[in-house]
Amino acid sequence: FDTEEEALQIAIISHDAPATAIYTSDIGRANRLATQIEVGLCWVNSWFLRDLRTPFGGSKQSGIGREGGLHSLEFYTELRNVMVKY
Repeated sequence: FDTEEEALQIAIISHDAPATAIYTSDIGRANRLATQIEVGLCWVNSWFLRDLRTPFGGSKQSGIGREGGLHSLEFYTELRNVMVKY
C-alpha cells in the first residue's frame, strides 16, 4: 500500500482477522488506524505482548465474546436474583 487509506481498506476487507499490528513512527496515525480496524487485538510497534488481566477476543467472523479480566465474568456467567423471605 502507498497510503493510509489503502492500508485501512486492506485491513477492513479481512473479515476473519482476530488481530492486527501497526508499525509506524507516527502515533497519531497508529491511533487513527487502531480505532478504525475492527479486530479483537491491536498492537502498535509490537507483536504478541499482552497483559493476561485484560480482555482479548476476536471480532466479526473470527469469534465473539471476550476472555480475560472482568469481561470473562460477564461473558461466562448469567446474572440471577434469588429472593428468600424467612
